[in-house]
Amino acid sequence: MTETVAAIVAAHRAGTMTPAQTVARSYQRIREHNDPAIFISLRDEKDALAEAGRLADPTLPLYGLPVAVKDNIDVKGLPTTAACPAFSYLPAQDSTAVAKLRAAGAIIIGKTNLDQFATGLVGVRSPYGIPKNPVRGDLVPGGSSSGSAVAVSAGLVPLALGTDTAGSGRVPAMLNNIVGLKPSLGLISTTGVVPACRTLDCVSIFSLTVDDALAALAVMSGPDDADPYSRGDRPLAPLASFPAKLRLGIPQTGQLKFFGDHEAEKAYGEACKRWQALGADLVAFDLAPFFETARLLYEGPWVAERYLVIRDLLASSPEAVHPVTREITVGGSRPTAADTFSALYRLEALRRIAERSLAQLDAIVLPTAPTVYSTADVLANPIELNSRLGTYTNFVNLLDMCGLALPAAMRPDGAPFGITLLAPAGRDAELAGIGRVFHADSELTLGANSLPQPPLTAIPTQAGSDDITIAVVGAHLSGMALNHELTTLDARLLEEAVTGPDYKLYALDTTPPKPGMLRIEAGAGHAIKLELWAMSPAAFGKFVAAIPPPLSIGTIRLADGRQAKGFIVEPAAINGAKDISAYGGWRAFMAERAKA
Repeated sequence: MTETVAAIVAAHRAGTMTPAQTVARSYQRIREHNDPAIFISLRDEKDALAEAGRLADPTLPLYGLPVAVKDNIDVKGLPTTAACPAFSYLPAQDSTAVAKLRAAGAIIIGKTNLDQFATGLVGVRSPYGIPKNPVRGDLVPGGSSSGSAVAVSAGLVPLALGTDTAGSGRVPAMLNNIVGLKPSLGLISTTGVVPACRTLDCVSIFSLTVDDALAALAVMSGPDDADPYSRGDRPLAPLASFPAKLRLGIPQTGQLKFFGDHEAEKAYGEACKRWQALGADLVAFDLAPFFETARLLYEGPWVAERYLVIRDLLASSPEAVHPVTREITVGGSRPTAADTFSALYRLEALRRIAERSLAQLDAIVLPTAPTVYSTADVLANPIELNSRLGTYTNFVNLLDMCGLALPAAMRPDGAPFGITLLAPAGRDAELAGIGRVFHADSELTLGANSLPQPPLTAIPTQAGSDDITIAVVGAHLSGMALNHELTTLDARLLEEAVTGPDYKLYALDTTPPKPGMLRIEAGAGHAIKLELWAMSPAAFGKFVAAIPPPLSIGTIRLADGRQAKGFIVEPAAINGAKDISAYGGWRAFMAERAKA
């Protein structure tokens, strides 16, 4: 079984695996993997298992899912260190993002290593060690979210949180052959996150598939009054389908930089050809203003934001700060107010230029990083090689863009290569709809453990604003005896779905054969497969008026927490009826009956 978020949650709901078993498996894998540099702190296993055992609502979207959290994000009960022991504190409460994960059924496993104070793209600037890259051991793991990316790639957890200010949620994704989602600024609250550059920071997501990342984003997104940079005007849109006429921007000839890495250059060219094969129109655009924006990040006042976070520590205990981090950060004390305003003026001008470049494009596609480096090379030349890794990431948050880093190829030398889709803020779901198709088309295995990709599920059709959604479980299913009663009323099939495990299904003595579904105590029944159909209010009224007893229309609770109107049966009608709940749905029962 592919160990994606979707597969694990489905197994928990079906009862083939319990949340406690999955959590225990994560701890066992952490022990077996035996890399102490991945996690800075682990939660007590007994506490995590107890929390998993207390979960009582299988409809939670992340029901029983083990999650790792970068150690600059607060988790109640575990210290926040930002990879600096002298900075460590014990938070009184969860960060907003972690609180939302817990409310959705996730189980926090531990806090992961990072480049100290999230300053770096390499993953080697930590007193807690250097996580070993599980894809190719001599390469840097990428940073600053090194531990989170490695934990997902190595299969220790299916989902992890990072942060991204200048590429920390994208570069490690490429180096570990996983997905890295960098949401629009303000979409996920940063309350409870140690700042790097407070005006640019965002919580990022690492996962094996795009769909998994979007599921986590849906849980964590939303306004937060405690975060002044939260953007309530940027709600997450529904997952978008692959557009019929996709226009992707690629840099003009001669603008790409690979620093002599011909394998990376070749892999990017092949990725562009795959986009064309998928139907995309590649349109050249001028990358020069984006490169100029990137230079502002470390030459302008944004280094001062990093300095503000640790200036007291630098003054009292400078030796407590990693020497490379210290060298970079102390420069933040030098810019004047005039320097700051000059940089802000230039940034605003560059934003207008970028907006014009992007106006006619659905997205741009760039290498996530121009090359890869070994740990030995980075330790010997820490600042220059780190800077090179940020070639295509440093400008993104300054220009208020969202990004999605995707695995694209495994190079002949065993190094991973990835591309990143970028678009103006608010297009997170559009990037996901494009990116999930590209990733599936690559046929790459997931992470470092050669897990096969799951089949790409269809995007549910959206009901109209006035439509009523109805759940059908029996003879009205598509292809079944009474389905025509829906189609003659112009009802439209939206998606296949499943109930929460709160129901029993009975075969009624009717002509034609029909089932009756009865809701029982929460969690004490079975999950029953069904279909969701959309109908106009007028059609819904006609349909309901024609339903014969003992069936009626009630509210059905779905496994993902949604509710829909649907068929239920009167309790008195099941006396003597055959309990067919174990089949999990009417189709399976009828198929078995046909064999008899």
